[in-house]
Amino acid sequence: MDHFQLRDGTLHAEDVPLTRIAEEVGTPVYVYSRATLERHARVFREALRGLPRVHIAFAIKANPNLAVLNVLSRQGFGADIVSVGEMKRALAAGVPAPDIVFSGVGKTRAELSEALDAGIGQFNIELEEEGVALAEFARANGKTATAVLRINPDVDAGTHAKISTGMKENKFGVPIDEAPAIYTRLAALDGLDMQGLALHIGSQIFDLGPIERAYAKVGGLVGDLRGAGHKIDRVDLGGGLGVPYERGKVPPTPADYGEMVARVTKDWDVTLMFEPGRVIVGNAGVLLTRVIWVKPGVVRPFVIVDAAMNDLARPALYDAYHDFEAVEPDGDRMEANIAGPVCESGDTFAMGRDIDAVQAGDLAIFRTAGAYGATMASTYNSRALVPEVMVDGDRFAVVAERVMPERLIDAEHVPDFLND
Repeated sequence: MDHFQLRDGTLHAEDVPLTRIAEEVGTPVYVYSRATLERHARVFREALRGLPRVHIAFAIKANPNLAVLNVLSRQGFGADIVSVGEMKRALAAGVPAPDIVFSGVGKTRAELSEALDAGIGQFNIELEEEGVALAEFARANGKTATAVLRINPDVDAGTHAKISTGMKENKFGVPIDEAPAIYTRLAALDGLDMQGLALHIGSQIFDLGPIERAYAKVGGLVGDLRGAGHKIDRVDLGGGLGVPYERGKVPPTPADYGEMVARVTKDWDVTLMFEPGRVIVGNAGVLLTRVIWVKPGVVRPFVIVDAAMNDLARPALYDAYHDFEAVEPDGDRMEANIAGPVCESGDTFAMGRDIDAVQAGDLAIFRTAGAYGATMASTYNSRALVPEVMVDGDRFAVVAERVMPERLIDAEHVPDFLND
């Protein structure tokens, strides 16, 4: 459920008509609903209430906006980060350092050192050399780094190839058959407190079967490591639950997922850690846009909107589907292609789509844009960086400004030697 609904013929975000946001902020603009964020956070947390010990860390990569992170921190969520930049965002939003988990395959030595100094709660080690470096930094500073080893279970998540992370050809984690030896060597290092395991097999998952198979493999590894005398106090199960971008395609619910986790992990006796992202923020945001032109086409018209692939990259990257709806629909329909103004043929959001009939000047939204939307935006074609708005009941605020080309130009410099 979300809080973007028609009222008296106009789409609202909670109690705010989207027409008002367009008038006061302009378009394109991302719009988030605080009520939806809070509801999704509660639903996910309640789905895990049958588990004895739980830690939930929101995957910041899905939406790093400070206001979004602040809402989720107030809901008791920690943060899953993949860069020091994300760590700084989490801390600025009020997430306690011990509730931060540092994931990611490419942590630099400088990032490991800075995160250690910040006192974050857990490092998810992706390769043995990373663990060795982390132990060295910790020893040199008289500290001990809490860590887990990320394993690659070689399980196909059944999702898009570009967001699949748990197969042996993917770059993430260590092969599960090599994990016992690597874990043993890391656990022997001074400065490193190895506490368990981590995994994540992909995103936008619609079938719990692959996740369950991966978890079962991890459960076997937990037993093997304990049998070898190792302490296993926690297992980070990652994230990846899908959201319904397209009507009629329904993913497993958090409750379905929670039931499966409880069944598979009932004998593990560990703290279970989770890294939800898309499932929390996806349907909590829309991209509000305005139709520039309806351009006649040979086969069907092109609806040209002022949002583009630099504002919402997912369709260009993954052929991803986002529902397109008029803000003030009149009941008529049309078949059209939807495209943006960027000078790329790939700047299309849909081809041959049945949509609300629109004309130049009309407002529309792309739904389910709260995850991997603004966070992946760019200024390609020297376009302004898209702003973000949060709605709370009948009020709203700009929570990320539109960054105009002039500000970008001011950050660039022509060197003196070009004037020689």
